[in-house]
Amino acid sequence: MTTATRIIGTPTERIDGPAKVAGTAPYAYEHDVDRPAFLYPITATIARGTVAAMDTTAATELDGVLKVLTPWNSRGLTKDAEGEYVVLQGPDVAFRGQLIGAVVAQTPETARHAASLVRVEYNEMPHDTEFRVDHPDEFAPESVNGGYPTTSDQGDVEAALSQARRNDDAVVDEWYSTPEEHNNPMEPHTVVAHWDPDQPLLTLHDSTQSSHSVAETVAKVLGLDRTQIRVVAPHVGGGFGSKGAPHAHDILAAMAALAVPGRSIKFAVTRQQMFVFVGHRSPTSSHIRIAADGDGRITALWHDAYSRSSTVKEFAEQSAVSSRSMYSAPNRRTSHHISALDVPAPFWMRAPGEAPGMFAGEVAMDELAYATEIDPVELRMRNEPGVDPESGKPWSSRRLVDCLRTGARQFGWVADDRSPAQRREGQWLVGTGVASATYPHMVIPGSQVTIRFDAGRYRVAIGAADIGTGAWTTLTLIAADALECRIEQVTMEIGDSTLPMATVAGGSSGTSSWGAAIVTAAHRFREEHGHDPDDGAETTSAATRNEELKRFVHASFGAHFAEVRVDADTGEIRIPRMLGVFSIGRVINPLTLRSQLIGGMTFGISMALHEESVRDPRFGHVVTQDLASYHVPVHADIVDVDATWLDDADERATPMGSRGAGEIGIVGSAAAVVNAIYHATGARIRDLPATADKVLPYLP
Repeated sequence: MTTATRIIGTPTERIDGPAKVAGTAPYAYEHDVDRPAFLYPITATIARGTVAAMDTTAATELDGVLKVLTPWNSRGLTKDAEGEYVVLQGPDVAFRGQLIGAVVAQTPETARHAASLVRVEYNEMPHDTEFRVDHPDEFAPESVNGGYPTTSDQGDVEAALSQARRNDDAVVDEWYSTPEEHNNPMEPHTVVAHWDPDQPLLTLHDSTQSSHSVAETVAKVLGLDRTQIRVVAPHVGGGFGSKGAPHAHDILAAMAALAVPGRSIKFAVTRQQMFVFVGHRSPTSSHIRIAADGDGRITALWHDAYSRSSTVKEFAEQSAVSSRSMYSAPNRRTSHHISALDVPAPFWMRAPGEAPGMFAGEVAMDELAYATEIDPVELRMRNEPGVDPESGKPWSSRRLVDCLRTGARQFGWVADDRSPAQRREGQWLVGTGVASATYPHMVIPGSQVTIRFDAGRYRVAIGAADIGTGAWTTLTLIAADALECRIEQVTMEIGDSTLPMATVAGGSSGTSSWGAAIVTAAHRFREEHGHDPDDGAETTSAATRNEELKRFVHASFGAHFAEVRVDADTGEIRIPRMLGVFSIGRVINPLTLRSQLIGGMTFGISMALHEESVRDPRFGHVVTQDLASYHVPVHADIVDVDATWLDDADERATPMGSRGAGEIGIVGSAAAVVNAIYHATGARIRDLPATADKVLPYLP
């Protein structure tokens, strides 16, 4: 099959679309099970201390209650129960909202009412939940999320900065911050757990980005053999990273199922509880010092990143990593610092590290552009590195300059009028902003695929997950392309831990990792069975090792352009149009890809203008724990947002020529918005979100 006739790249409607529109695609909580029972958790109302006593008498005596679990009557877990997986194993309380018990009852109403009847006494201890960069217990972790080194150094950045100041070169020395944020997919975390002691088998219908990860973790924690657990997740209503691994609620539901054998235990995490024990993005603070000579060439770049971790589990947001390779700089230093506080464990939230780190870096670049009096697009292009600055390896493909040029042309970027607060249309102050984007290309080894031919159809089985991204369709296109058959001949099977091993749908790695395995399996199937296979012909294979991933540096790139309008009287901020141009390799399915990119850009608008979890340091809990007080965009906030991409193929990255595209839409997009706010008003927003009160002092 020639490139011109390849199936990948064909705009294809979602295979799972009709079932989702009709409401027949079952999400985790909706699976039809026999004899369901319902779990409601009991959570700690202190931020640190111990549970002294729990009086469960009233709850136990309530009609319809099947079981009340406490730290004193629950199943013991194994030594693999670390961090957040230590559920009901003792009286210690590490954060407000921690799971300390549960009620299982015949109806959800009964379970919730019974939980309210449990009386808990505490020995409360002083707590600390307030993030600050000068925390006395701040430390440098051994590594940061993604396995990156905590620090990196090139040249002598301190000497270069001192020299720049002596030369009266442009120097930016500022702090930038992003608040605590919470993943809020439409489908909250839910799980239905059933223990069949006769097989024995624990079945979990779970809303997860990795059924195999849940099966592996829960089995270890409970002391079960891996063959004694099955995790089913064919349809997932979003995750944004939070469902990339099991959380404490999965362990609790499994413990309840083991305590009430034969019943299917349904546990739906409420919207309020989504702000507690299923992960969040840590608040971040970045100190960036950047200097450029008279030609706009960066001579020094120093990025110190700070974030909050938890006493329960260490998690370090890799916010400074992008600064290691985004632009040329002969002198560079990056570092990470965290403080472990009495809060729930942070976890992945769409583009962890890159999203907050690139906000800081790209706003700093805008400030540098004004300091050097060089157009922000031109400044970025002048500092384009020929090779990866950190490793010295060649890029597999880096077309950031093409993204900037194409975006500037399509957006109508005006380079000769960058003075702030100069353009007004009626009541609106108008400005435009730009920011670059990058996201690492990740291919995680380990996925396997089984292809079987029966009655004219190819069954392609892999335990992947579709979290709303279109994986059902994308993987079908890849399989049909590699098998050189019609799309209609492929039956894709995903979303079950009994299927061949698949890595997580996270880090924009899913399509790359699973697709590479599918291509390898398809080619081997043809080698073994030819193009006219017999019924029952079958091949199982993992992806071939790609040595090109070691020889080259692979990443996706993009450029965001935003127009902002600010009401001259009220400070109300509107974004009438936004454009993203991306270099992401060959596109598998343009329909679902465009949706992904626009979704990421919408995420960036949300990050720039809306999202902020407010944690009350007096009591340790998030007070904005619903979608009324935790603001996200609505339709009226998102007007003309468009995404396009370069005609590209990177066959060093994957056999499909594609690179990761799921998260790059959010990276840099918030910076483009606040850079446009500066152009419109002269208000330099360095601390998100950019709310009206922050621009009011700059209004005419």
